[in-house]
Amino acid sequence: MDHGSERDTDPGLGAGDGASGRIPLAVVVVDRDGDVSHWSTGARRLFGAAKEDAVGRSVLDLLPVSGALPDDDEITPYGAYAAYDGLGPDLESSLDGRLSFPAAGRARITVPDRDHDRVDVLWWAYPLVGPGDERLLVLAADAGRLRHAEQDEGVAFERIAPGFALHTDFPGAEELARRLPEILPSMSVDESARIVAQVLELGYPILEFSQNDRVPVTPDWGVARRTERMARRERAARVAAQGLPVPAELADDEGEDLEYAAVRERLEFLTEVSGKIGTSLDLSRTIVEVSRAVVPRFTDVAGTYLREQVVAGEGFPDGVPDTTTMWHRVALEHTDEPGRWDDVVPVGEAMPFPAHTPFFQCMTTGEPVLVPRISEEMGHAIASQFEKRDIRPLITGRSMLVVPLKARNVVLGFMILLRHPEREMFNDMDRATGAELAARAGLVLDNARMYTYQESVAETLQDSMLPHIPPRMAGCDIATRYLPGTLLGRVGGDWFDSVKLPGARTALVVGDVMGHGLNSAAMMGQLRTAVQTMAALDLPPAQLLRNLDDLAQRLGDGYLATCLYAVYDPIESELHLANAGHIPPVLVRAVDGRSELLDLPTGAPIGVGGVAFESLRVRVEPGDRLVMCTDGLVEMRGEDIGVGLATLCESAAHPAASMDDACDTIIRALNTRGGRKDDVALLMARLNGIEPEDVAEWRLAPDPAEVRRARAVVREQLHEWGLARLADPAELMVSELVTNAVRHSHGRPVQLRLIRGETLLCEVDDDDHTLPTLLSARPDADAGRGLRVVSTLAREWGTSRTAAGKTVWFELGLRRR
Repeated sequence: MDHGSERDTDPGLGAGDGASGRIPLAVVVVDRDGDVSHWSTGARRLFGAAKEDAVGRSVLDLLPVSGALPDDDEITPYGAYAAYDGLGPDLESSLDGRLSFPAAGRARITVPDRDHDRVDVLWWAYPLVGPGDERLLVLAADAGRLRHAEQDEGVAFERIAPGFALHTDFPGAEELARRLPEILPSMSVDESARIVAQVLELGYPILEFSQNDRVPVTPDWGVARRTERMARRERAARVAAQGLPVPAELADDEGEDLEYAAVRERLEFLTEVSGKIGTSLDLSRTIVEVSRAVVPRFTDVAGTYLREQVVAGEGFPDGVPDTTTMWHRVALEHTDEPGRWDDVVPVGEAMPFPAHTPFFQCMTTGEPVLVPRISEEMGHAIASQFEKRDIRPLITGRSMLVVPLKARNVVLGFMILLRHPEREMFNDMDRATGAELAARAGLVLDNARMYTYQESVAETLQDSMLPHIPPRMAGCDIATRYLPGTLLGRVGGDWFDSVKLPGARTALVVGDVMGHGLNSAAMMGQLRTAVQTMAALDLPPAQLLRNLDDLAQRLGDGYLATCLYAVYDPIESELHLANAGHIPPVLVRAVDGRSELLDLPTGAPIGVGGVAFESLRVRVEPGDRLVMCTDGLVEMRGEDIGVGLATLCESAAHPAASMDDACDTIIRALNTRGGRKDDVALLMARLNGIEPEDVAEWRLAPDPAEVRRARAVVREQLHEWGLARLADPAELMVSELVTNAVRHSHGRPVQLRLIRGETLLCEVDDDDHTLPTLLSARPDADAGRGLRVVSTLAREWGTSRTAAGKTVWFELGLRRR
């Protein structure tokens, strides 16, 4: 078979070629971005596109992988594959990286650049790993050339199907290894050698003509070898019919038949196993699939061990295993009576293996280890690892094969395969089969491990960026939910937040950065930090969104987000809201359970620029609930968003025993409709308010004499509230804060406020914009100890700027009995 290299000319198929029947082979290499990096002359002949037009383009634009079914009269005797116009879903899965093992197939395709001819194509796809940019090698051939060979040579092929040969002594392996580097255009020797090594490891291409006839795809292969075999069989049959002994040169075909039958059985087994493993990216499920796939057809007992880092879902394990490496037994399948192995070798146990065992040899060399029969001496040595448990009756006399589970030349684990004494022992062909099985299983397990690790990293990243909001703030209770995207990755740009503000107020925020993935999550982190910072400055909602919009434009053109910002004042029983392109919030009235979408000025998304933001004030009553969420909760593909908003209103009004139950009711109502892809952020606040009798305020003149008055009114108020035990620390801290406020005042009165809620909150306002800082006072210093006292005695304290100056506050726990 001619591989269609850049130096080849089309050999054709004709009388000049005799029985050699050379067939051009298309060679396509795909990089990690899905673009074509190499396109051979054979690819031009088969698919029509020239090299200069193909290199750099998406491979999906060049290789027809799907299409419509043709008319019934176009279906050929070659099989149902011919009824599909396209190379098929297996190749499509290989092209987009979903398959981690080699695939092959045959299909009829329409080639636009060849006058829309229907071409019968054989193809092989090899996933590539390593430091280079190459991700996939695709080989393809025109099966029509073989049908021409049938007619020219008078040979009837029962079928033509592509496959893989999985042992290196198969004829043609050396020839392919020698020629394949020559047909990879514009590649260095190292690159081509790396690809050849992977092709040979995964199985080099073969063609199957019948149940027994499989021949390798090699540079000089044609139909002559098969024709010769058939002629030899006919001569042998004629000799046997005459009652004469069949000469050895005519009788050697039987051995070949046996060899091909064995290869066919191995290929069928590996194909069957490949279909059973890797059906999901769940590591636990993949482990079980790998173990169950080989019992009982290939072995009677299969135990799977994995390195600690793999089980823990951590990064890729480093270094060669040694005698201290811990191996976790993660699965055990067997055909023995139930429970026989469970107590002796329980799943979940972790143990090291000493250097003298076949397990250590397998894990350190990365090669299969075959023990035809476990002797009593070896059984005793293995049993010594299991402390007081006697494993010898389970293993002695059995045939054992230990195969490594490798990925990227690193041993992730190994499988111990055992056959009953009465069953045929493992042989060299079984060792090769086990090695191929383990190679495929290793890739599948590594994919599941990487997915588990990346999912863990994503969840950690998302958790670190989302705040841990206390369930109770001043005058309100808060509950939140975050749901990652179901199809677009576990990291997104949705967020929620709450910020403590002066005057016992609380800022409530929900936002959604457009897009998904790490970039959106990073943008979300920046915007969330900016909102927190600006909220601490006590900016009005509309002004905060204006500043956030300016910041997003400075950060870059790609910063687009929606944001809903609300400030709840529990003393005034008021919400102050502003919206930047976000879906409106829902307000559930406590008095009658009625819910409504608040009609807010929508505004443009953050990052658009040049658009004014407006705010709205809404009166609320104690017990009202505010529901804020991102559009991922209410939007559904193919459905008007109004339907989702109506469902949100209805579910938000549903009575619930707690805030968490209320959130779960909303999630159940909206998340069970199916089709959700986006991530979801949900924040619900019950607006409890603060009663007037729980608030006490005083205006103090900027006079040092007022410090004594401040101490007196605080002590008196705390006794009136039944909080006499807090009077001493509160009086001392108020004295320090009022002293500082009077000292730095510019003439306006100082405001002192006490608020009784879940905690005792004390606030001191003055007209100086300079925020105080905590200093380390020297023993002989006259100042600098006030805030040190507050920091020591208060449960929490802080400062914030206001429009008129600043607020310094502290909290004391009430220690309710």
